[in-house]
Amino acid sequence: MAVASSKRPRRPRVALGCDHAGFHLKKALLSCLGEKKYPLVDVGTRDTRPVDYPDYTLRLCQALLEGRADVGVMICGSGAGACIAANKVKGIRAALCHDHYTAHQAVEHDDANVLCLGARVIGESLARELVEAFVEARFSGEPRHRRRLEKVLALEGKGGRR
Repeated sequence: MAVASSKRPRRPRVALGCDHAGFHLKKALLSCLGEKKYPLVDVGTRDTRPVDYPDYTLRLCQALLEGRADVGVMICGSGAGACIAANKVKGIRAALCHDHYTAHQAVEHDDANVLCLGARVIGESLARELVEAFVEARFSGEPRHRRRLEKVLALEGKGGRR
C-alpha cells in the first residue's frame, strides 16, 4: 500500500466508517456530505449491532491507501480508539477533533488525512461543522510544516523500548 497523498482535489472523495456507536452519526454525515455532492465511500458498519472499531478503521484506511478516497472520517463512541487504530497504519495521519480549530488545523499544519469523531461526545450539528472544516482544509505546505511532517513520517516504523 502506498502512503496516502497530501494533495487533495477541490472536491475530495470522502470515506466514512464507524463502529456500532457511531452508526447514527455516520448516517447523518453521509446525508449531509451527499447533499453537498461530495463523492462518498461508505466502509460500514451498516447497523447498530456491536462490532470492533479496529476492523472498520482498517477498512477506512485501506480506502485511502488504495486511492478510492482522498480523506476519511471515522466515528466510534469517543473517537479515541479509532484514532489510535488509524495511526497504526503506515501512511495514515489521524486526528481526534471535537472543535472547529483543531479540525482544520490538523490538515493545514499536520496534513491529517483521517478525522476521528466521538459520537458519544459531540452532537450532529458540531460533527457536520467539523467534517466540513476538515474536508475543505488544505495542507499549507509552509516550510516549517513540511519540516515537521517529514519528522513525523520518519517516526513510522521506529519502535520504542518498553
